Amino acid sequence: MIVRIMGEGQRELADSHFAELNRLDDELLSEMESGDEAGFRRTLGALLDAVRRLGTPLPDDALEPSALILPSPDATLDDVRKMLSGDGLIPG
Repeated sequence: MIVRIMGEGQRELADSHFAELNRLDDELLSEMESGDEAGFRRTLGALLDAVRRLGTPLPDDALEPSALILPSPDATLDDVRKMLSGDGLIPG
């Protein structure tokens, strides 16, 4: 699966990593719903770090369709709320 981090480019991840990313996404959604800004910052960082750690960067000139688009590390809680459709960042 191809994942884009806004402002950073795309990474290719094996489907086997979906469970870990989905767990972090569920936690992020819960923190957003409760307005837990500190938890949101921590979990967003962990989600982005997991994508960076587990994924292989695509060349800068590659433009593949992204299965997931994640916010940049400096995105605010309100920015991410606007991105969500109610199911989290990662479709279940």
